[in-house]
Amino acid sequence: MKIVHGLHFNNIRGDIYGGLTAAVVALPLALAMGVSSGAGPIAGIYGAIFVGLFAALFGGTPSQVSGPTGPMTVVMAVIFTEYTAMFPDNPAHGAALAFTVVIMGGILQILFGIMKMGKYINLIPHPVVSGFMSGIGMIIILLQLPPLFGYPALAGPIASAQALPGVLSNPILSSLLIGCFALAIVYFLPKKINQILPSPLIALIVGTLALVVWQGGDIISMTESGKAMYRIGEVSVLGDIPTGLPAPILPILDPALLTGMIKSALMLAALGSIDSLLTSLVADNVTRTYHESDRELIGQGIGNTIAGFFGGLPGAGATMRTVVNVRAGGLTPISGSLHALVLLAIILGAGSVAKYIPHALLAGILVKVGTDIIDWDYLKRLRTVPVAGIVLMLTVFLMTVFVDLITAVAVGMVMASFVFMQRMVDLQLDSVTAITDPHEESPLSEEESQILTDGKGRILLYHISGPMSFGAAKSMVRRMAAFNEYDVLILDLTDVPQIDFTSVRALEDIVHNAWAINSETYLVDCKKSVYRVLRKQGLVQKFDKHQLKAHRIDALRDGLKLVEERRSE
Repeated sequence: MKIVHGLHFNNIRGDIYGGLTAAVVALPLALAMGVSSGAGPIAGIYGAIFVGLFAALFGGTPSQVSGPTGPMTVVMAVIFTEYTAMFPDNPAHGAALAFTVVIMGGILQILFGIMKMGKYINLIPHPVVSGFMSGIGMIIILLQLPPLFGYPALAGPIASAQALPGVLSNPILSSLLIGCFALAIVYFLPKKINQILPSPLIALIVGTLALVVWQGGDIISMTESGKAMYRIGEVSVLGDIPTGLPAPILPILDPALLTGMIKSALMLAALGSIDSLLTSLVADNVTRTYHESDRELIGQGIGNTIAGFFGGLPGAGATMRTVVNVRAGGLTPISGSLHALVLLAIILGAGSVAKYIPHALLAGILVKVGTDIIDWDYLKRLRTVPVAGIVLMLTVFLMTVFVDLITAVAVGMVMASFVFMQRMVDLQLDSVTAITDPHEESPLSEEESQILTDGKGRILLYHISGPMSFGAAKSMVRRMAAFNEYDVLILDLTDVPQIDFTSVRALEDIVHNAWAINSETYLVDCKKSVYRVLRKQGLVQKFDKHQLKAHRIDALRDGLKLVEERRSE
């Protein structure tokens, strides 16, 4: 197996242009997501570099560009805030714990790939994904509204929503103007210009230059709530940003916090896997190729593990950057790797310039990211989608925003499983036919129909087709309760390929109810796999040999003889 999947040099020109273009798009987004996570803008850049480079080298989607994404940033913000808040006197220790969680999440992703779990992630139903992604989009928007109006970001969407009345009634006008300028650029920039130079980068450059010209270049440093804050006039800016290569961060394992760390790592790993594989599907559609899911999980896991060691945000396949890369000509891992190396070159020399970037400007860019993540296509189809899908989507959406992400996905999957189970039960019950009088739709031969006619309702043929599962078992027994006057019961299992324990118990109840009214019972034509289960559970042994029939017609003939004998008595 090649170390780099899909690598060739036949598209080198397109890959170079695609990598450069993706880096230009990634720069403002990485800075913005680093700030939003609480770990700082440099963490966003480091995440884009390490995840972007190693996911490209070891992943299974050649054209994919990886780095910090909105969903991963939301989770990382929760993790970083939680662990730094635990150690207010030693925030570096809390940060090390948070990045240890990132390393653990990366290792879990690698294990997901090794265990070939990629195919299972694709089984998550669309309403769950839709509610989850829309919820994340809403969280990003809520978190960015205070910075957009000139106030510090708050911990969590609920706190941000509660602070909105005060924020909206008393905005810092200079910050709001800059934020509105960013919103206008990212939403309304003409497509022709956007194709040449991405709107987030234009907003970043023009907005920062405008602030420096308007307010001057003097940065005021202050401390608020124990944190260093930087301003130009009344406008909050990034301030000092480290330059150069990052120093490794040694992972820390605290036994008292280990359970919570594993849970957070699992959340990162699951979300990163879902996010990446969804983007891989988009890349497949655009390039008309096919990705390797398990290999992609391994590549993403390696990237996230190394990012955690160097204080970078966790990342995943980034849809917008991937599409931009492909449209610019990038088709191989060269473009994703080059995008990471370009960002590395930028950060080595641009820290002195990036310190002037306003928080409100980055907030405006991230609001656009949040609205792009919301699944508008599904929302437009609400009038036509099934009610169960709407309830599922809204439940996951609300739990994502107001509870937490992993609980939202877990509840969504449980609900989706019950919905699916009910649909399968309905299909199974549709395949169950209780016949006492033949009709045109009966699956019977002419002789079988004649026997039932001669039986005059005293022979009950219970025909089941398809696999029998526990979901339909009780309903089958309930359906049989409607028939309480018959002399012969024929259980026809000819078309049953498999059966479970609960269904065997249901058949036992049906048989015992028949014997309770002195009805002769026949068991017809079990497949070997079904027969083994019935014998193992002791049901076959309850029948006499003459009651076990290989063919339905034999059971019907014997049943008619019994009915005629009872009539003559």
